[in-house]
Amino acid sequence: MSFRTTAVDYVEDVSPGSGALPPRAWYASSDAKSLTLNGSWRLRVSATIDAEDDSFAEEGYDAGDWAEVTVPGHWVLQGDGAFGSPIYTNHLYPFPVDPPHVPTENPTGDHLRVFDLPADWPADGSAVIRFDGVESCARVWLNGTDIGEFKGSRLPHEFAVGHLLKPAGNVLAVRVHQWSAGSYLEDQDQWWLPGIFRDVTLLHRPAGSALDFFVHASYDHVGGEGTLRVDSDVDGRVTVPDLGIDVATGESVTVPVQPWTAETPRLYDGVLATDGERIPLRIGFRTVVLEDGLIKVNGKAVLFKGVNRHEWHPEKGRALDLETMRADVLLMKRHNVNAVRTSHYPPHPAFLDLCDEYGLWVIDECDLETHGFVEQAWRDNPVDDERWTPALLDRAARMVERDKNHPSVVIWSLGNEAGTGRGLTAMAEWIHGRDASRLVHYEGDINCRDTDMYSRMYASYAEVEQIGKELDGGTHKRRELPFILCEYAHAMGNGPGGLAEYQQLFETYDRLQGAFVWEWIDHGIKHAELGFAYGGDFGEELHDGNFVCDGLLFPDRTPSPGLVEFKKVIEPVAFEGDGTDGTVRIRNKQDFADLSALAFEWSYQVDGETVEAGSLSVPALAPGESADVKLPEPPANTRGGEAYWTVRAVLAEDTAWAPKDHPVAWGQYAVAARTLPSVAATDGPVTGDGLITLGPASFDARTGALRSIGGIDVSAPRLDVWRATTDNDDGAAWQTDIRYGELWRKFGLHRMRHRIDAVEPGDDALTVRTRVAPAAWEFGLATTYRWTSDGTRLKLTVSVTPDGEWTVPLPRLGVRLGLPAADRVRWYGGGPGEAYPDTRQAAQLGRWESTVDGLQTPYLRPQENGARADVRWVELGGLRIEGDPEFFFSARRWTTEQLDAAAHRSDLTAGDTVWVNLDHGQHGIGSQSCGPGPLPQYYLRAEPAEFSFVFSQTDAESTPGTS
Repeated sequence: MSFRTTAVDYVEDVSPGSGALPPRAWYASSDAKSLTLNGSWRLRVSATIDAEDDSFAEEGYDAGDWAEVTVPGHWVLQGDGAFGSPIYTNHLYPFPVDPPHVPTENPTGDHLRVFDLPADWPADGSAVIRFDGVESCARVWLNGTDIGEFKGSRLPHEFAVGHLLKPAGNVLAVRVHQWSAGSYLEDQDQWWLPGIFRDVTLLHRPAGSALDFFVHASYDHVGGEGTLRVDSDVDGRVTVPDLGIDVATGESVTVPVQPWTAETPRLYDGVLATDGERIPLRIGFRTVVLEDGLIKVNGKAVLFKGVNRHEWHPEKGRALDLETMRADVLLMKRHNVNAVRTSHYPPHPAFLDLCDEYGLWVIDECDLETHGFVEQAWRDNPVDDERWTPALLDRAARMVERDKNHPSVVIWSLGNEAGTGRGLTAMAEWIHGRDASRLVHYEGDINCRDTDMYSRMYASYAEVEQIGKELDGGTHKRRELPFILCEYAHAMGNGPGGLAEYQQLFETYDRLQGAFVWEWIDHGIKHAELGFAYGGDFGEELHDGNFVCDGLLFPDRTPSPGLVEFKKVIEPVAFEGDGTDGTVRIRNKQDFADLSALAFEWSYQVDGETVEAGSLSVPALAPGESADVKLPEPPANTRGGEAYWTVRAVLAEDTAWAPKDHPVAWGQYAVAARTLPSVAATDGPVTGDGLITLGPASFDARTGALRSIGGIDVSAPRLDVWRATTDNDDGAAWQTDIRYGELWRKFGLHRMRHRIDAVEPGDDALTVRTRVAPAAWEFGLATTYRWTSDGTRLKLTVSVTPDGEWTVPLPRLGVRLGLPAADRVRWYGGGPGEAYPDTRQAAQLGRWESTVDGLQTPYLRPQENGARADVRWVELGGLRIEGDPEFFFSARRWTTEQLDAAAHRSDLTAGDTVWVNLDHGQHGIGSQSCGPGPLPQYYLRAEPAEFSFVFSQTDAESTPGTS
């Protein structure tokens, strides 16, 4: 005998649901009445499906003892854990893989909202209730009547409810199941967060109102004309006052227009008027085609400089408000980003309105990923099972119909990492048939059977170059298609490195039409004790740790150094040449806009201080054009210091996305080289009372360790090769390439031992000979410290010679020392932010200032961070340190070992000593947390090296100068 009830069979049904209206175009407003049902709802969460108790949906049910939650919202992010916890997995399903079945232990949230109709709510016509996003399966009742159920978490669903409404006391009941058959289609490298997380809206539908409409607005780049046709299910008229358009729906009209592009997002305000409704339109004229093997918009090939964007807020999860969405778009525009892939689902539709308004190319991706099936070699994958095809087609249709009127959407994506199969082909065929005005993308279609472009993730530089040269093989069709990297430059922790080399490839080969960094924002969850939590911090039995923190923004939307680097690498103006002939070549790297929106400035610096500055006259170069621009005569360099030009492009006027003078691009050109520090050895070491004195310094006579410089105590500088491994050092477990973080630990580079071989006071120098090596291995570094002084300054020359067989590069090579008190920091070198060998494009030469705490980069999982590159000198803690050659500098209030051991920033406690690293070299960063490691030219190989530092005293806490 079976006791299983059929009342909840819909949860495991592979169909998309029942009762919902056909999908249609989404629009924010019209003159028809609407009522938001967002706000406070009553909630009861059960650990399992309660198949017998639907009584909560009946009118008069007393839910007074239920909790209150906010909709939009996720119940696991409300109630201080009373309703369960978030779960993060990258691709593993957090439930048994047995499609379409899900566990009986299926958290279920019963939601209740009682509402009255406004007094002016029309009595005629119909009404629909719209859910813009519910995870993962919902059943809906209104006033006790079951109106349907649906799956497709990040897609809209509407239900006809006009016949059920009453003036007051309407009871809306929604039962939400965390797991359903739909969950198998939503395995998208993100937190699993159940709830009603997007808007719920009641919409009046007057008689004669539009059911659906499709704005076709193409652009003829030859004639400069746009053709508009608005198809509507209900007859009406379309007016566009700025263009003098007044036509019936279904009729085409051609007029001169300014086209829409991401660089010039010209929108025309119009109205679709039917007998029952007036709908505002924002129309952008543009044409997207596949031509000559390239993606072209308005006749020109485009270069995507993009990011992948999951929706995220550190407190609200995927329940984003308009201002958070606007903040994302503004940050993208201000950092030269021109494209977004909506990974891996359609975003809140208001985000696309913002992309239309401010100008971003969009790859709109369907709510589909079945990545977990890779663990069983894609067996039982829903996309190759015809029983699931209706659900796949429903998801495709709900994306396309909802978003089809956005000019920013230029490409439809079938989904992500769902293997291959008949269902994907059906989706592609349906989309091509419904909307021929856009192209179709899917990375998993390796032979491009169903898609209009060749797309890959994390391909190496060498492979990308082969693709650019059309030497990659593959099917004939694929070789004739453009290429994009839909994911690259994995922005996890410190990094990504190597952006400049990728960008050079994209700009060299026409077939390479750009790429999308993975990803936009760290998905850290605000946490009272940890600061921000990641996978595993909520006791999940299965999780993927901090792999969810791989963005160019920290969770609070502070730009990371990676975003600053990306901005520099993709800047739309190139400053070329070396400036030695008194000119600079300026090139417009944009696809559509000239340079008339920019103003250009020059400044002339000597030793990091600006001597003169002024404006630079630059013609309004068309896209792709260059011009040699004359720089003024350089001022007299009376000091004889290092001199260079800085040239900047800034906004000439306020724009919608940034104010006047917002920096867009910059370049620097050397004029006179730096004078290297030198110390003429005049003092010799003197031994007595267990100490050796040399100029202003004292040393331990037995070990040769530096004790102090003048009145400043110093913990002995000694060779340091270890760094707290970055996420990119550690790599990903599935990778077959060498993961150097793992090897460094295997070979004990995190526990090097120091042996003193000799302490040799000489006539004019103190020489200390040592060997630095790891336990258990025979290789090491013969290291000599040679100290000299001219009486007031102290010079350290470090010579390093590897011995034995070194098979791995070094993490870093330099000296580490401790200072008892330091806060304010000044330096002359690269800044203002951190930089490493392959992340230093954005490091601008100048004088900079900070505090020690301000030098730290708050990666959610602590790791090597905060180095400043190309440093000539640094001042902190009463010392001035000059380097020969330039060096990497970092300082922190904890040791590298403490940093390495920490899982969260809350694990780091400031000590009494500031630990300073003066590095001759650092190993590159790369993006091997998911992508390729550093290029070979950024390896820090174990080779003979010599470098020096000059120490002198300053005022301990002198006021930093201006940069």
